[in-house]
Amino acid sequence: MKPSRFSALTAAFLVATLPMLALAGDPEPGLFDFGKLMPPGNGGQFVEVNVSPGLLGIAATLTSKQEPEVSDLIRSLKSVRVNVIGLDDSNREALLTQIQKVRTELEGKGWERVVTVNEKGQDVGVYIKHRGEEAIEGVVVTVLEPGKEAVFINVVGDLKPEKIALLGEKLNIAPLSKLSGAVKKS
Repeated sequence: MKPSRFSALTAAFLVATLPMLALAGDPEPGLFDFGKLMPPGNGGQFVEVNVSPGLLGIAATLTSKQEPEVSDLIRSLKSVRVNVIGLDDSNREALLTQIQKVRTELEGKGWERVVTVNEKGQDVGVYIKHRGEEAIEGVVVTVLEPGKEAVFINVVGDLKPEKIALLGEKLNIAPLSKLSGAVKKS
């Protein structure tokens, strides 16, 4: 390919893709990428749930009459991601390393660790990304039960601190349901 033809194709490609990149915008501040999570080699538990804004909107509409407070909370969410991975000999070390990497990266990016639990072999870390005192933009929960599973949760939205415990209660995320006191202290 001649250099001038290559340059013309490159320029055409850039002209075509730059508007799309501008529309894509920056990712949500509370969004966190856990990276590739390794399923167990024995075909054991591997659960991935991604709840998009559209589905959250439907859930908010469905709950609006019976539970308006929950509906308002759901409307403040932008996405929810939950991964539960069973541990076996094939993925245990990789997931232990992944949890440590995630926690180090969160702290390096300014997320605040608000809950730490090391009890009966269970290791829990809860991190928040907040916008001043106004709102929490993201919550990340990492859980390691050494003989059982690893859990990675990311909740993204514009959450009022006092609503975090309600979110944990309604989504059955135990570490979040205990979080409201820790958030008020931070």
